[in-house]
Amino acid sequence: QVQLVESGGGLVHPGGSLRVSCAASGSRISMYTMAWYRQAPGEEREWVAHSTPTGNTGYRDAVKGRFTISRDNAKNTVHLQMNNLKFEDTAVYFCNKVTGGSWSWGQGTQVTVSS
Repeated sequence: QVQLVESGGGLVHPGGSLRVSCAASGSRISMYTMAWYRQAPGEEREWVAHSTPTGNTGYRDAVKGRFTISRDNAKNTVHLQMNNLKFEDTAVYFCNKVTGGSWSWGQGTQVTVSS
């Protein structure tokens, strides 16, 4: 049973920064494309960014140039550095693998951008 535990969320002013992390246990992430997703109140969960085993990354247009995904395969963790946060980034952030179907979702970490 794979467990995903997200952490690092919080309350931040517009223009601020946060770094959220995802720790996986029960399987190694090194073989998989890993992604961050987010879900705002009343909205569907949406893909935010991904990182392939070879280090390629991709971002949704709304976060390009502001967010950076990284992974530490040795520590089995994935991070999302979020800079210049905007009101519309407010959501619960989740991580999961992309290739071969999803693992069970973690509880996510709440990111709230508010003045």
